[in-house]
Amino acid sequence: MRPVAGIICCTRTVGIEPAQAVMNRYVANAMKYADAAALLVPSMPELMKASEVAGRLDGLMLTGSPSNLDPALYGQAVDDAPGPFDAARDTMTADLIKAMLDLGRPVFGVCRGFQEINVAFGGTLRRDMGHGEGGGADDLIAHHAPDEVDFDGMFDHEHRVDLTPGGVLARAFNAEAATVNSVHYQGVDRLGEGLLVEARAPDGVVEAVSAKVNGAPVLAVQWHPEWKTERNPQSQAFFQVFGRALRREPLGPLIPANAGTQMAKR
Repeated sequence: MRPVAGIICCTRTVGIEPAQAVMNRYVANAMKYADAAALLVPSMPELMKASEVAGRLDGLMLTGSPSNLDPALYGQAVDDAPGPFDAARDTMTADLIKAMLDLGRPVFGVCRGFQEINVAFGGTLRRDMGHGEGGGADDLIAHHAPDEVDFDGMFDHEHRVDLTPGGVLARAFNAEAATVNSVHYQGVDRLGEGLLVEARAPDGVVEAVSAKVNGAPVLAVQWHPEWKTERNPQSQAFFQVFGRALRREPLGPLIPANAGTQMAKR
C-alpha cells in the first residue's frame, strides 16, 4: 500500500459558511508526484487533537494559504498587522508539527507552511516583503507581484534562488540555483533554531530550509512548487522528495543535471 500524506486544511468562507478547504493543486500534486494517498486534516483544534491523527499519517504537508500567521506567535503582537488570519490553523499546525516530529514523521511545508515551520522552531517573520525597498545592494527585491496583476500574473512573478551546496534541494534538483515563483508578503526574519538554509534569494532572504528531528526530515520552501507542477521538473522533484520521505528513503538526486540547469536559467 502507498504511504498516506496528511495535508492541512485552512478555514475558508464558502458562501456565508465556514469551511475546511485546501486547493486541489496541493493535494493532486502530492498524490501524483509523491505517489501517495492523502488525507485532509481539518484545522479544528477545539474538536480534535493533533496527537489523535499524527500516528495515522506517514508524513505531513503544510500548504500555502491567503491567511497570515498571528504575529503574537513569534512575539510581535502588532495591532495593525496585515491579515487575514486563521487562528484555528495556527493552533492545529503548531500542534501537528510537534506531534509528527515527536513520532519521527516527516514534515514538509510550502509558503505559509514554510513560515509555520520557521515559527515552530523559534524563528520570526518580517511582513514587508511585497514590493521591495529601494535599489541598493542590501535592499529587498520585490517578493510579490504588483497588486494590480491578475491571479495567474501573481505566479508569473519570479526570481532566482541560490541553492546551498550539498543541501537536500541542491542534490534533489542536481543544480546550483533555481528560478522560482514569488508570491509572499511575509518571510523569514530570524531563522528558527536548528533549521538549515537550503536556498536564498538574491537579497539574502532565506527561501528554503531543512532539518532532521528524531530521524524525520523537515523540508520547506517559500515558493509554490504545486503551481503548474507538470511544467517544472524541479517542482516535481520537490514532491518526489516528499514521497521518499514518506517511505523513509534517502533524499538523493531526483532529476538530471541538465534539467535543473535549464530551469535555473529560465
